Amino acid sequence: MRIAILGASGRVGGLVTTQALERGHEVVALVRTPGRVTVPPSRGRVEVRQADVFSPQTFPGLDDVEAAVSAIGIGKGDGPGALAAGAGLLAAAPVRTVWLGALGSGVSTGAGGRIYQAVMRMAVGKELAEKAEADRIALAGGATVFHAPDLTDGPVSPERRLVPLAELRRPLLPPRMSRATVATLLLDEAETGAHGGEVVVPLG
Repeated sequence: MRIAILGASGRVGGLVTTQALERGHEVVALVRTPGRVTVPPSRGRVEVRQADVFSPQTFPGLDDVEAAVSAIGIGKGDGPGALAAGAGLLAAAPVRTVWLGALGSGVSTGAGGRIYQAVMRMAVGKELAEKAEADRIALAGGATVFHAPDLTDGPVSPERRLVPLAELRRPLLPPRMSRATVATLLLDEAETGAHGGEVVVPLG
């Protein structure tokens, strides 16, 4: 399978790239700065394409991929609009899309519990509104939108699973999961498209 990964040079995107190669997929890495993509030489099958979400005229076409995974965030110096712009570009592409959002934004406000939501407001603040807008755009394009909790380092959890947002039981403690686990679940969904047009919460 040929998978495009938007934000392949980031912490989650890099894990998605590595895991996709381990599964035997070909990867099209979509990054603003191509030199930041690092892939072990023994794990080829990566095509790096320069992709700036603020430059739709030069954003590379995705007609040659079967699925796209977005792991972009709002980096320093990005300014407002990066997430919404990226969501719009993928929504317009003829591919199955998996979009990484955040638990506690938009439709999942409060779903992580009161303590978690308070932390989100302090840590993310103004970005919450943009995350919600990007989710709306991605969903309108048929994407699966992940509302991931706080991400940490660590191995892939054997208890990983996806739960539709409507079925999520509010946790007693602020939820957390490893980036490696969410990367695995993002790839699973890219392969199957089982939750297209839905908001799901990765757990594990």
